[in-house]
Amino acid sequence: MFLIWMIITIISFIVNLYILVIVTQVALSWLVAFDIVNADNDAAIRLTTLLRKLTDPVFIPLRKYIPPMGGMDFTPLIVIIGLQIIPTLLLSVFF
Repeated sequence: MFLIWMIITIISFIVNLYILVIVTQVALSWLVAFDIVNADNDAAIRLTTLLRKLTDPVFIPLRKYIPPMGGMDFTPLIVIIGLQIIPTLLLSVFF
């Protein structure tokens, strides 16, 4: 039982880390959109590229089904909600 709990804890940590990546990517995109962060800045370009490489494999397939509404992309919100459900489901299945 302890091993299952440890595995669920590790999965929960990874999920929370990925949510942090998503929130960072969304915040950076807003900062660039409102011209608070210069989009031509080398560090911003590298960080944006890294974050997109981490999030686009999940976002791109979902964007086919969830198009932007009123200029707002709700895909990150849907992914975060889905990721929050995973640890809860695992806990309810095993405990």
